[in-house]
Amino acid sequence: MTIAEILKSIQFVVNPDGEKSAVMVDVDVWDEIVSMLEDIEDAEEIKQAKMIHEESVPWEVVKKEMKLGE
Repeated sequence: MTIAEILKSIQFVVNPDGEKSAVMVDVDVWDEIVSMLEDIEDAEEIKQAKMIHEESVPWEVVKKEMKLGE
């Protein structure tokens, strides 16, 4: 679902003065919004991790050193 599709699907709740006071979305749309936000958060964490430039160790080396899978 695109942002444009999400925006088309929302409904506004208005107060007695006719001012927007809340937003209603279908549960499926809400789940999509949460998923998009999680993806953005994950991308930011990956970006920050790449900036740290920590040494990485291949999983096979870790497994061997910890004697896993024997």
